[in-house]
Amino acid sequence: MNYSENAGKQYHIQAGEGDVGKYVIMPGDPKRCEKIARYLDQAELIADSREYVTYTGYLDGIKVSVTSTGIGGPSTAIALEELVMAGADTFIRIGTCGGMQTEVKSGDIVIASGAIRMEGTSREYAPIEFPAVPDIGIVNALTDAAKKLGQTYHVGVVQCKDSFYGQHSPQTKPVSYELLNKWEAWKRLGCLASEMESAALFVAASSLHVRVGSCFLVMANQEREKAGLDNPVVHDTDTAIRIAVEAVRSLIHAE
Repeated sequence: MNYSENAGKQYHIQAGEGDVGKYVIMPGDPKRCEKIARYLDQAELIADSREYVTYTGYLDGIKVSVTSTGIGGPSTAIALEELVMAGADTFIRIGTCGGMQTEVKSGDIVIASGAIRMEGTSREYAPIEFPAVPDIGIVNALTDAAKKLGQTYHVGVVQCKDSFYGQHSPQTKPVSYELLNKWEAWKRLGCLASEMESAALFVAASSLHVRVGSCFLVMANQEREKAGLDNPVVHDTDTAIRIAVEAVRSLIHAE
């Protein structure tokens, strides 16, 4: 059932068939969409609804879109579902993360090879035993793009949570015993970074049989701060954007 006032548009994103390309770059922040769209030819604003802003343009002659997802798993899964219904099937999420291993520094790029399902959305798609993993072709495309652009990058598992402040001030929460102990477990397991969307995105994509991957700018690393190491806060996402665009270009040419 389509709840949209316009039967030709998906309810939340307000885009429909023909509005979006097969390939979609998905930032969280709607304000990043225009910045990403500048890398496309003939990009046009398609829709601006709630947290979902969509631009569509062309990359090497192929239609490519940019759609924001908002913060967290629920809104990200909605965007994915509706974009698939509108005709897209290949997605790259770009965003920011917090480093967890001390070698993961501010300004580095993290490419997710898997995600810890410490969130709720993915549980409504698959049993908890099912892994949250991206498409290997997209992981390889992102890795090759980072190499080509000469960026410092890390590939590995990321942790996904629903509560930003559960990570940053866990001691204030009634379940601090669980949050603190699990954080230590993730670190000991080599988890690279913490963010909020990839687990839901990967599992939802598996259920929909579409391709997805994620790359992130490391804004800062609280473990480096605890260790007394250099830990500036970096906000410029342009590196992650350029890697995602280059990865889409390589995926297009591999078709």
